[in-house]
Amino acid sequence: MKHLDEYRDPHLFDVLMQEIHKKVSRPWTLMEICGGQTHSLVKNGIVDLLPKELTLVHGPGCPVCVTSLGVIDEAIHLAQRQDVILCSYGDMLRVPGSHLSLLEVKARGADVRILYSPLEAVQLAMANPEKQVVFFAVGFETTAPANALAVVHADKAGAENFSILASHVLVPPAMEAILSDPENKIDGFLAAGHVCTIMGLDEYYPIAEKYRCPIVVTGFEPIDLLQGILMTITQLEEGRHEVENQYVRSVQEAGNTVARQTLTDVFEVTDKVWRGIGPIPMSGFEVRDRYKRFNARLKFNLNLDTVDEDKDCISGAIMKGLKKPMDCPNFGVKCRPEHPLGAPMVSSEGACAAYFHYSSAWNNPTIEVS
Repeated sequence: MKHLDEYRDPHLFDVLMQEIHKKVSRPWTLMEICGGQTHSLVKNGIVDLLPKELTLVHGPGCPVCVTSLGVIDEAIHLAQRQDVILCSYGDMLRVPGSHLSLLEVKARGADVRILYSPLEAVQLAMANPEKQVVFFAVGFETTAPANALAVVHADKAGAENFSILASHVLVPPAMEAILSDPENKIDGFLAAGHVCTIMGLDEYYPIAEKYRCPIVVTGFEPIDLLQGILMTITQLEEGRHEVENQYVRSVQEAGNTVARQTLTDVFEVTDKVWRGIGPIPMSGFEVRDRYKRFNARLKFNLNLDTVDEDKDCISGAIMKGLKKPMDCPNFGVKCRPEHPLGAPMVSSEGACAAYFHYSSAWNNPTIEVS
């Protein structure tokens, strides 16, 4: 299968792994941004096979994981209204809010529905004019164009009973926040290929230059990741800090210009709170005034009290690359997929879930955890 089987080739996997072992001459710490990359790295055993000098840490690239507690409480508040149909992607339902999850309020009778596209929510609104249909729009730059397009479609169709609860966050500001943290130990980044498919590369050049940190845009298959790791290590060993693109089959320099224009038309950049990390300036999207009647926060006058994160959850330290999932004393004990303390154990892209399901060190206790 083109663009799949060749990126899972066992022989090429071995060749690249040998090249990485030969190239590494000193300790380096790399962070992959995307949760999909994290799962591929752990599931395919790459983390266990890399040289001991090379440490991979897992960034804030899971959209469910970084959706703030306050926003989840907003979604739960809306779902409990009798006049609202609250729509979301499946992963969001089990993420705990300050008291309940969307799944729990659904079990209590709230009309919460799992959809696969925000355009389905627009159709649902048109079919149910007596209800207010709210789509819980989470994600990075990857999913934001579809949600922006849903707003445009609702506007054209006159679906005034449709709105979105926007919780879109942006990758480059998060990378800067991590790199500027006094505790930062990241030497290089594997950037998320799907984000760059939309946004292109231009936002990464100033970050690489300012922090003297190589950034390699990488895909998600095992060969993609090994090539990305090798490209990043080569830069570090040679004293370079450039932006390179491993994921050339999908990512172009300018990204998807049509999608970017749609984002600009519908959203404006604003400050956002990231779960486990806190406020990051100019790191998210909110609906522009032009489309404010489709902004659920304004439509329903949402102004809930701020709540604190669960002190037993160290997801912030994990997503900043300061700790790994199994550094958490509650991992696999008090925090498990069926009873998560935080979003990284819930989401299909969460680092804690990846280690729980796939890590050899966790599933085979005879292996020493470094």
